[in-house]
Amino acid sequence: EGAVELGKAAFDSHSLIFFFSGLHCLSVCPPLGMESHRIENDQLLTSSVYQHRYGSHRARLNIQASGEEDDTNGGAWCANPEEKVHWIELDARTLTEFTGVITQGRDDPLESDYVSSYYVAFSNDSREWTVLDDGYAEWLFFGNSDKNTPVLSQFMEPVVARYIRILPQSWNGTMCMRMEVLGCPVPDPLSQYQSQNEVTHRDDLDYTHHNYLDMEKLMKSISDKCPNITRFYSLGKSFKGLEIYAMEITDNPGMHETGEPEFRYTAGYHGNEALGREILLMLMQYLCREYKDGNPRVHHLVDETRIHLVPSVNPDGHMKAFEKGSELGSWTLGHWTEDGHDIFQNFPDLNNIFWDAEDKGMVPKLIPNHHVPIPEGILSSNGSVAVETLALISWMESHPFVLGANLQGGERLVTYPFDMRQEIRMIEDQSLFRWLAISYASTHRTMTQTFQGGCHADDPTGGLGIVNRAKWKPIPGSMNDFSYLHTNCFELSIFLGCDKFPHQSELLREWEQNREALLTFMAQVHRGIKGVVRDKEGNPISNATVSVEGVNHDVRTGESGDYWRLLNPGEYRVTARAEGYSPFTRLCVVGFDPGATLCNFDLNKSNWDRIKQIMALHGNRPIRLRLASHQSKQKSCGSLLPFNIFLQSVFHKQNKKLKRTEFIQNGNIF
Repeated sequence: EGAVELGKAAFDSHSLIFFFSGLHCLSVCPPLGMESHRIENDQLLTSSVYQHRYGSHRARLNIQASGEEDDTNGGAWCANPEEKVHWIELDARTLTEFTGVITQGRDDPLESDYVSSYYVAFSNDSREWTVLDDGYAEWLFFGNSDKNTPVLSQFMEPVVARYIRILPQSWNGTMCMRMEVLGCPVPDPLSQYQSQNEVTHRDDLDYTHHNYLDMEKLMKSISDKCPNITRFYSLGKSFKGLEIYAMEITDNPGMHETGEPEFRYTAGYHGNEALGREILLMLMQYLCREYKDGNPRVHHLVDETRIHLVPSVNPDGHMKAFEKGSELGSWTLGHWTEDGHDIFQNFPDLNNIFWDAEDKGMVPKLIPNHHVPIPEGILSSNGSVAVETLALISWMESHPFVLGANLQGGERLVTYPFDMRQEIRMIEDQSLFRWLAISYASTHRTMTQTFQGGCHADDPTGGLGIVNRAKWKPIPGSMNDFSYLHTNCFELSIFLGCDKFPHQSELLREWEQNREALLTFMAQVHRGIKGVVRDKEGNPISNATVSVEGVNHDVRTGESGDYWRLLNPGEYRVTARAEGYSPFTRLCVVGFDPGATLCNFDLNKSNWDRIKQIMALHGNRPIRLRLASHQSKQKSCGSLLPFNIFLQSVFHKQNKKLKRTEFIQNGNIF
């Protein structure tokens, strides 16, 4: 009766216009910010509360319940069932042109509670209320038919007021609801005059949501504008055959330069987390434009770093979410791949393999503390690993990435590994990971402003904006853990905000909040030590191991012998090792100034190949020498055999081709 149902309207997410059968077009205002938390808790008031955990602060669209009955984090606002009249009120704090309401039921795995119809009332003083009507009767708006799907009701005409009140009339189960309110603040003539005289900087970027074809077109146009510093390429294809596009940005695209670290940002693991996708598209535009304009900071970053940006790891999932549009998809719509995988936690579980080896004392002598191999058969085509995950693994293995971050949504914080939980397990580089996480959180405009708490519960970061994932929400098989244990790359997760798919009008604000943090985090790839491992003839040694004393996690050199080891400021004893070469240790000092410290290594060839020959001929069995023979050899070798030097093997050679006695010490034959 006079209500406008979502099913009777067609929503164009680009033009923000509703088309109604037989009616004129109506403009739609953006959300006021219930889901994004721009609406604060003290702006909400309710008629009653069933329990404190179901208070007005839990009425936000898409808010998630904790599952713990003894905390304050229920999955909706729920009214006291003993009361007869129910309402929830929002104070916009200024005159606002209200255009609609989005409602949703209670997040609960067992119950199915939602409001099926409601009235809407308005006030300018919160005392006298006017229920919306058509001149003849009050409008009854139709609400939800399930607990998860958001339903939008559009007002026939905008209503200007300060307060809006939702009055539920019928419901399923318990009277519980979550909501968002659409509205445009009415311009204040005085503040409008003042703003006209203010000089505000705004990056000239495309602040819109992009479907798959729009994204492809935009990325191609960026590559065309900056052909000398960009390369538009694909990691592979999704389950439905869509390309997983990437953009390389560097001064010599298409090749790895010796001594230049490689960095990556990825986004869109969950297709409904659209903000990360758009942030990376804006970052591409920004780097291209600023480089052409001669921005010295961007010039240095692009010239000294090989940057890779992947905006949409799960393009199939994003298509589903994009069809519904901002605010109207559920919390999980498009989250998984087409064949049901959560890409971010679809990687091989190397944690348990590594931890079991540690418990048995096999690390690092028998099992390496880095580049833990993937068990045979894990990546076979049995469907347990998504095609998108396989494409990512191949990409990660083919580039010497040093640092990376994946952009996600639904919270506002940075997490560092380990992501998987096991008792008394701390990552070797914890202090470094905490620094990397803080470098982003502290330069983000709002990430450390946690006085309102987290998006769905209390702030898990203690006001720092960072948290160890295993202590917060542990998960197995994450990209972060896999990257640390299987490659040289240190990977973190950046959760950009409470609203996974914010309204298009929010994109400018989100870019400005994240721009400095994005650039600052990228610059951390030049932290620690770097160098090249060569032999005495100057030839690069690939696959050499670089170890830092006191840190049980090594890195390997790339094909051109170069390496990067992220470290906090300090003095470090660093050792380079390679098969067929004697290890070499040197002191490397990391200062507080920007830029990595150069620590090159020149290795001498050892006699290990000859040693292995001798050992193989004797079945790898040590042979005890007579004392006289031992003493004579000691005299002939001078002081090479003090007791504090490890004597690895002693062999008595009786081969016809070698008629002398030999023994082996520290990789040398005597």
